[in-house]
Amino acid sequence: MTLDSSAQLMARLTAQLRTQLLSVRAPHQPRVTPEPPSGVPVLVAAVHGSRDPEAARTVEALLASVRAMRPELRVVPGYIELNEPSLSGVLAALPAGQPAVVVPLLFGRGHHVDHDLPRVLADAPHVGARAAQPLGPHPLLAAALYDRLLEAGWPGTAADASRGARRHDRLSPCGPERLAVVLAAAGSRCPAAAEATERTAWQLRRRLGGDVPVVAAYASAARPSVGEAVRALRAGGHSRVAVASCFVAPGHFAAACASRSGWISSAPIGDHPALVRLVLHRYDEARAALPADSAGRVLSRAPHGTRSAPAGAVAPAE
Repeated sequence: MTLDSSAQLMARLTAQLRTQLLSVRAPHQPRVTPEPPSGVPVLVAAVHGSRDPEAARTVEALLASVRAMRPELRVVPGYIELNEPSLSGVLAALPAGQPAVVVPLLFGRGHHVDHDLPRVLADAPHVGARAAQPLGPHPLLAAALYDRLLEAGWPGTAADASRGARRHDRLSPCGPERLAVVLAAAGSRCPAAAEATERTAWQLRRRLGGDVPVVAAYASAARPSVGEAVRALRAGGHSRVAVASCFVAPGHFAAACASRSGWISSAPIGDHPALVRLVLHRYDEARAALPADSAGRVLSRAPHGTRSAPAGAVAPAE
């Protein structure tokens, strides 16, 4: 056998061996076939993140309720910080051309909405992604906050009692023990964030009947703090001051704000049905603002103005 023929034989054997090795995989590592892009935009929930393990469980319960309300919709979380999967990783893993709507589970504008989200979207040019508006302010958010206050022991009306809310007949918003509410939010140096929280406080006051003061206060980065707002209301003659927790899930800020009340503090909103509807409403708004090409696929650039919401959209509460 010549040297040339020996070399050819070795080359063939090497190629065959390489093919066989590539075809071998461990039983627990099945061959992964990339999922083709879908014409329906994925709902990617942009979550702040928390070191509290209960926070992730609460977020998953919320997203499970979103999936139950819209079974045909793919819904995935992406964390801005502290937790996995990261928002950037979730978008990077989507197949090329896959449309997506990123719904921030945040209640107003701020650094995350105005800076982090645009940066993450710019780093994923292979998908057609668009950021929805933050969840607040919106009447559905005020409705969820109101219900959480009732669950904590706020003196509801007879109608509230008939649907299962706790009622304290001895207390009245305008009675001898004057009541007030501090709306506790995370806080931001962004003026638009404070405006959104003030708007939510006004909407919650309307839900409470219009006679109860509702003061916006913050866990960090803005004033007044929750403690300052509680002390000011007490100094003004309001002997019972409740804290309404304007947080999606438990965490350091939510716990710190709740401890400042001295009376009742509502739980984070979590998977309240009104918040589920609001998440889908923000998704539908952003999806309707995206044009479709001839194949019905949603593109990444939106024109000026919007189209009507798709069939089955969740109507906002007014």
